[in-house]
Order: sequence, then C-alpha cells, then structure tokens
Amino acid sequence: MADQDIKMLIERIMAEARTHQSARFSNEIYADEPILKTGRQMQNFLPDQYRKMREISRWQEDPKGGAGRWLSEAELFYRQGLLMSDFEDDCPYNGTFKSYFPTYNAMSDRQLRGYFTWRAQVRRGNIEETSTSFAFLYLYELICGIGVDDPLDGFNKIKAFWDVYRAFEPGIDRFARVWLQDYAVFHGLDPKLLRDSKTVMFDNALIELRRAARDLVPAPAPSDQAPKRRKASEPTLPLPPDEAREERLMAAINALSTYNLSNSRLDRSHHRDLRHVACAAYVRMARYYDTHRKTGIVASLFGEETAMPYTMFASAVFFAPERHEDCEYRLDPIHVYRCQNGFWECMRIHGSRQKSSKLGEMMRACDQRLRLALDPAHPLKEEKVPRYLAKIIDDEIVAWLSWDAAHQPVKIDIDLSQLGHIRSAAAQTREALLIDEEREDDVPTEVDTAESEQPEAKPAADVMAEPIAAPTERNEADEPTISTEQFGVVAPLLAPTPAVVSTAPAGTATELVPAAAAYLRALLEQNTAQTASAVAQSGKSEDMLVDSINEALFDLVGDTVIEFGSSGPHIIEDYEADVRGYLDHE
Repeated sequence: MADQDIKMLIERIMAEARTHQSARFSNEIYADEPILKTGRQMQNFLPDQYRKMREISRWQEDPKGGAGRWLSEAELFYRQGLLMSDFEDDCPYNGTFKSYFPTYNAMSDRQLRGYFTWRAQVRRGNIEETSTSFAFLYLYELICGIGVDDPLDGFNKIKAFWDVYRAFEPGIDRFARVWLQDYAVFHGLDPKLLRDSKTVMFDNALIELRRAARDLVPAPAPSDQAPKRRKASEPTLPLPPDEAREERLMAAINALSTYNLSNSRLDRSHHRDLRHVACAAYVRMARYYDTHRKTGIVASLFGEETAMPYTMFASAVFFAPERHEDCEYRLDPIHVYRCQNGFWECMRIHGSRQKSSKLGEMMRACDQRLRLALDPAHPLKEEKVPRYLAKIIDDEIVAWLSWDAAHQPVKIDIDLSQLGHIRSAAAQTREALLIDEEREDDVPTEVDTAESEQPEAKPAADVMAEPIAAPTERNEADEPTISTEQFGVVAPLLAPTPAVVSTAPAGTATELVPAAAAYLRALLEQNTAQTASAVAQSGKSEDMLVDSINEALFDLVGDTVIEFGSSGPHIIEDYEADVRGYLDHE
C-alpha cells in the first residue's frame, strides 16, 4: 500500500472519531424509532411555543426579593395569551371542547392545537362553527386586548365576530351584548357606537315614558292647597293632536309593552284613533299613579333609578394589568357608569329590563274597548281590568271621538258639467247691468264669444236655481261610532261593557273586608297608628289595600275615593260624607 493511501485511511478514521464527539449528536440510540411517522404520530408532536406557554408558572417570585404570589386564573390566562398573541398552527381538531370559563389550561395539547388553527382562520375572516367554548375563549382574548391594535379595533372585532357566530349559537347573544357594552365603557369609546344596542333602545323608550309622565301630567298641588280635580270635559292631551309627539310616545309604549299595538288589526284601519286614545290613557294612568301610589308609573312598572356596584365583564375571564383611572361614562341620560379607586358603579333604573305585562294590559284594554266603537265586527275577547282603568279608557274614547266628529273636514263636490251654464248666466247678468252707452262702446269679449257658442242658453233665474254643489252621500261605516245629538252625528252608541257595569244598585258599594273598613275609619280620624294596624291586618301592601277600597267603593261615588298626597293617603274631601254614610250603615 502506498504512503498516499495510508494517509487517506488515517484521515478517514480520525474524521469518524471527531464526528462521534460532535455536540450535534446525542449518546442515545434510536433503534426503536421508525424512519417514517404516521399522521397520528405527527399530531402528537407539540411545537416549542406550546411548551413555553405551559412553562409560565402560576407561582411568581418577587423580583425585589419579597414574598412571591400565586397568579389568578385570569392573570395566568392573560400572560399566556400575550405569549401566544401572534401564534398560528395548522392542525385542525374535530373533537369537542366544553368548559365553563374556558382557558388555555383547561385544554389538552390536541385541543390547544385545534384552537389556534381555528383562530388563525377567524383572523383571516373565515369564521366556522366550532365548539362553543372555543368561541368564548376567543372573545375572552379580545376583551383582554389580546390580538387587537387599539380599543376601537377590539370593539369592531368583538362585534364582527358576534354578528357572524350568533347564527351558529344564538345563546352567545346574552353574553356578547353585555361584554361589548362593557368594552366601550371600560375604554371610554364614543357612546354613539352603542346607539343601536338593545340596552340603549330600552333606555330611550323609558326616557320617553318618563318625559310624557313629567311634561303632560300636571304638577301636584302644594301641600297647603287642595288638589285641583280635572274636569271630565278637559282633554288629556292637546287637541288638535301633536302627531309627532304621539308617534314617539306610542313607539315607546310598544317597545316596553307585552301587547304591541302596531300588530293590532285596528291599528291598520284606525291608526290615528288608536294612537291618540292609547297615549291619552297612558298619561291619565300616570296621573293616577302620582295621586294613588307612592311611586310614579315608570318606577312602579320598571324600577327605581339608583346607583349600584358593577362588575366589568361579569361571566368572562378578564384581567387588566393596571387599575382603571377614575372616570364617568354616560351611556345615555339615565345610564351612567362611574369608576373610583378601581371600583365601578352603575346608575340606572334597576328593576325589570323586560317588557311590562301591566302596561300590556292597559294597551290591550285600549284596543278592545276602542274596537267596540270603531270596529265592532272584529271584537277582542274582553279580559277583566280594574274599573278605574276601564273608566279612564272610555272617557278618552268618548272625548276623542266627539272632538274628531266635530272637526271632520267639510267635503264639497263641484259638478263641472254646470260650468257652461254658469258662464252663460254670468254673461246675461252682465248684459242686463250695462247702460245703453256702455253697451254701444263695449267691444266683444271672450265672455260674449262664449255666450254665442252656448246653444239655447237658459234664463238666469233658471240657471241659478240649479244646484252648484251637491252634498255627497255619507256611508254609515265611515262615521265616528259615537252618537251625541249635539255633534249632529248618527251612529252606534259606545256601549258600556261588563267591566264598568256593576250588578249592584246605583249608589251602593261592594261590601268591604273588616281591615278595609278599619283603614277608612282611621283615614277619616287621621289616626296614623290605626292605619298602619289596618294595613298589617289586611296582609297586603298599602298600595294594594287602597286599590281594593277604591274598586269596592267605585259604585258608590263613580270615582276613586282615596288619593296619595305629600303627607300620605287621604280621602278626597268631596267624598268624605259618602264614605261616612257608607260606614255608618255598614
């Protein structure tokens, strides 16, 4: 063997020794590792980013050497989310993931890979149905600011995702709606972004109801003066009607009432009549609540306006790295948020945020009773309503239809076929009025020409005797269905219904329970202790007891006998003698 060959062999042996000592190779033997891997085996491979996320410990040492602390689940989620903010994967997951308050820690490795694969598609605008917990987790990321450029970008992304995904899971509405509103409040975004939200629309309807009750209901009389009683002939609402205002009020009523008048058959044929009666009845009921209840109609139906502690992003996994600065955010005039020292409170009407069945009862009664007057061929089944409500509605129906009948426009029909005779008669009259000199100097005019063209013109007396405008026939079905001779209208009478017709003889009252009679005597004697005792004996609230007494004595005086004033309930002075007489003969 030549020296050259020997040197090459030695270099090859030494190179192999250096290779085995290289740091790029481990000392482990992979005799059992297959050269080719299946798809399932590849799925079990976890990229390093996931390992880094898993390594974030819940226990955090104090960098200043103090005592460490445990991270909350929300803060751990926030830190892991920041690490994974821009990460994407390509490993779809076809299984199901269910978790209350889902976080990354609640997922297996396969579910994690499936989530970040699905999220990558969502960010490209391809939103597909998946496990609902994935959808909630994505919303948690957005409200924590993970994957958003700025607050407005976050708001738009939450809204865009919600608008699409609600088609797959309608149940997401009740959470996303609140979180979107909280996001705008927390970041101080323009309230106009939420003007179409159900919360703001509900508040706007409440504002309209309160405005009508405040502006259209007279202020209560001073405590040293007797309350001024409304005359039956006085209109509740201005006449002619303020149509724009009535439309706003009716829209608010429909938004908050379980009975929607816009769906009524009567609204399609008599919208103007139904609108006015419904609005007037509501305002009258607002007056009733002011004088007979401790709270106004809006507070009674929907709750009081007050400030209460508020939790931002309740029912979500949310973490803010810094305490929120003190602020005030006005969503609308009756919905205000305030933050002080990191604690939030919300000033709004706290009570029912649902449509009111009591308001629905009022509106259905308006529809049912107005149909008796305007559309008796399509009646509504009568339901029992308080007598005072039935009387209020009937009074408004009679007042409105009476006014409307008296202000119907006068119809004039002109018979154009008579114009030729009118011209001829005018020409003959003009000729008769001219003196000889005027007749000689006058030149032919268009009237003369017209006269010559008329064959066999009738004498002036005959022509003027012919009717110029003939009254049109009036269809009974088109007439207002209220009948009073003073308005010159002949139509069916507004018949009373069982709700306001009592079987008791006139001038009598339904028998009172002992507690109600004791309450009346205490009011007459102005004995506060006895009134409280009577209320306790009745087992009802004072409002309910007063309502039952007013209902029972309605047949006696034809009106309510007890009102709430600034000093509490009292018997109306005009009816004190009637009440005393009733109690003496009881």
